[in-house]
Amino acid sequence: MTDRLTSAASAPAVDLPQSRYLATAVPGPRSVALHRERQAQVSGGFGIVLPVFVEQADRGILQDVDGNRLIDFASGIAVTSIGASHPRVRERVAAQLEKFTHTCFMVTEYESFTRVARWLNEHTPGDFEKRTALFSTGAEAVENAVKIARSATGRGKVLVFDEAYHGRSLLTMAMTAKENPYRLNFGPFPAEVVRAVSANPLRPVAAQHDAGAVASAADVATAALASVEATLAEHGAQNFAAMVIEPIQGEGGFVVPAPGFLAGLRDLADRYGIVLVIDEIQAGMGRTGTLFASEHEGIAGDITLTAKALAGGLPLSAVTGRAELMDAVHAGGLGGTYAGNPLACEAALAVFEAFEDGCLLANARAIEAAAREVLEPLVSETDSVAEFRGRGAMLALEFADRGTLAPRADLAKEVSARCHAQGVLTLTCGTYGNVIRLLPPLVIGLDLFADGLQVLRQAILDVTAEDSVAAARSLTAEHSAASEHSVTAVSPSLG
Repeated sequence: MTDRLTSAASAPAVDLPQSRYLATAVPGPRSVALHRERQAQVSGGFGIVLPVFVEQADRGILQDVDGNRLIDFASGIAVTSIGASHPRVRERVAAQLEKFTHTCFMVTEYESFTRVARWLNEHTPGDFEKRTALFSTGAEAVENAVKIARSATGRGKVLVFDEAYHGRSLLTMAMTAKENPYRLNFGPFPAEVVRAVSANPLRPVAAQHDAGAVASAADVATAALASVEATLAEHGAQNFAAMVIEPIQGEGGFVVPAPGFLAGLRDLADRYGIVLVIDEIQAGMGRTGTLFASEHEGIAGDITLTAKALAGGLPLSAVTGRAELMDAVHAGGLGGTYAGNPLACEAALAVFEAFEDGCLLANARAIEAAAREVLEPLVSETDSVAEFRGRGAMLALEFADRGTLAPRADLAKEVSARCHAQGVLTLTCGTYGNVIRLLPPLVIGLDLFADGLQVLRQAILDVTAEDSVAAARSLTAEHSAASEHSVTAVSPSLG
């Protein structure tokens, strides 16, 4: 097994040792001091996964201000997929800095904006003529897709799904399913957003089957699609401008929909003249082993959304869709002061170059194979790992009690905390907060990745074993208390 998956074109800009190293406890004293300053200066509304301050990053390593080298299983929530210091990103951005930082594309133009649009038009799924609009954030992309669909159709309603995440603006919060922390205390939200069931194979809300039987994937998809069509009928299918879905649901728990569900949504959209918007903001740009996750399902959205990994860490998002839809908006109806900033566009062109030789997509598939070998057996080896799932380098473990599937967010939180203490950065997610998600950079070396996997695996084994012991003790105590109560209850008659 080699520690270098990447091609020569992906040689590091800095050269940190690709090994985990703890010089101090995590977080270390300098990070602790800096975090205190952060608390004094930054809004408490910003959360934090791990309060360490990063000084340098290279491929799969984040080095903090205390000299600790942490294995990165987060990629800035799928943003730094080609690493947080890719040389071509640095080179292109530095060259642009020598020219100008901004003009506003709506005022005067620059070629990099058009070149990014051309690449997306050529590479997003769909054998039809396309146009692209660039923005700055994922939420902007989602909102503009809704604007475009409404302009093109003359309709108002938007269909979204259980376990969805689409952003933090008011409209995208209305479209997002998870209440805490995203929607809590921020309503009222925009109207005209309707939610339908998703096709979660582990938790098939809509699937009807005999008690005690496990619904097949086909049954899950069929039942979910029937429920979606019923929802459309209830609200008037002719009133819907768009249906918006992630091909793998991100914050909802890295849920891979039952096979056939996305294809069925494509059919429903065609039947009722609804614009199908595929939100590839987290799952796209090579994360799942193909350029776009919807390729796994063999479908194309009328509109495809990209952001996060699109520009290697610089803020850039895109709406790419059928030319007739994208051109339906009146001149001046789309835009934004920072939309398609030239520095971010140059970074995106560097990202596109990094994908040219196919190595990054192969890396994503190798990451999945390595993770499955180490982590998938935990489903049978423990009582609390309910499922290992995902595609490419977008993988997850869901923690729930066996049989009942009662979510165990406590276990996910404890496992993640133990990984952090040992220098492996992991993230949790899921509607119930009971999922650990893995988003390693596509340039991570396999030896380094294997080390992080072993830390994660051992943390899961330790935490679930301790939980089983605690549960057994609790059950014994309950039985003892019940027995004592029984003896006490009958003792008067013994006298």
